[in-house]
Amino acid sequence: MNVNFKLVPEAVAFARPENAHQILTQVSALFSNVYGLDSDAVFEGLEQREALGSTGFGRGVAIPHCRSAAVNRPTMALLKLEQPVDFKSADGIPVSLVFGLVSPENAGATHLHALAAISRLVRDETMLARLNDAADSEAMFAVLTNQFLRVAA
Repeated sequence: MNVNFKLVPEAVAFARPENAHQILTQVSALFSNVYGLDSDAVFEGLEQREALGSTGFGRGVAIPHCRSAAVNRPTMALLKLEQPVDFKSADGIPVSLVFGLVSPENAGATHLHALAAISRLVRDETMLARLNDAADSEAMFAVLTNQFLRVAA
């Protein structure tokens, strides 16, 4: 199943957090600044999900996610960290790419499909290398929109 993600160029950024808490804070701020979501509500949702277990996917990637009534389709933000940060990933590798995901509140299957799509993306060695090698946010956005599933503003 294809997932119609909402992703705009402004939601792709470089960041320099020092810990997992700062990652969640910066992802929440990105959702607020770019999509107009309440940063406190997003942060609380992300933090509640992390309390269930780390969303550190492995391979240097984290996928913090939550649900919100404020979105009508899976909405994504991407942070590339200038320095890797421990995110308690199962493989122990510090995180350098953070895919934030906010899905509609009642989108059970859609939310799972969105997570699966991101998971497939980061399991692709070529895609992961392209994202890690991207020199700036514009290049990262181009990699996603040229190679990823349907992405629309």
